[in-house]
Amino acid sequence: MPYSKLVTETKQKMTKTVEFLQDELKGLRTGRASTGLVENLKVEYYGSPTPLKQLAALAAPEADTIVIKPFDPSSIAEIEKAIKNSDLSLAPHVDGKVIRLKIPALSEERRRQLVAQAKKMGEDAKVTIRNIRRDAIKVLEKNEKDKVVTEDDLEKGKKHIDDLTKELTDKVDGIVKVRSDDIMRD
Repeated sequence: MPYSKLVTETKQKMTKTVEFLQDELKGLRTGRASTGLVENLKVEYYGSPTPLKQLAALAAPEADTIVIKPFDPSSIAEIEKAIKNSDLSLAPHVDGKVIRLKIPALSEERRRQLVAQAKKMGEDAKVTIRNIRRDAIKVLEKNEKDKVVTEDDLEKGKKHIDDLTKELTDKVDGIVKVRSDDIMRD
């Protein structure tokens, strides 16, 4: 496999890791209402777990309220049950054909716990990125040993992958810092 193709595949894998982290961090609570808090919540719908964002329109019309309007009004009970059984610690209020979630203010201690959780998620993402780097370099070294790529291509590939690793781990740090600041600010 040419080293440029390997570098491209490695970049795709690392970028997916960063995107996954961003989705995970959306689920972390801040003092401000965000639909990201509930959009990936799994709801038992006709026997299969379905993300809430596929079952309802989500909105945060106020800083402390999330409004969930199911596309199928018969699914309100299942959505309410999923919210109660989640680890969000929120009490859903059914109001006719919509569900309202009041987001209480966070205590300082809880904010610090959430920041620590965000940092751990960031560290896990960086470990994943470094593992992808390690695997790609192993493939490059094996290809060089098998005379598929030249020694120069091996060095170029290693440099590209190292630069990519640095760029994306720095991006992870930036994402975690922004989210941590949001948690502490609200």
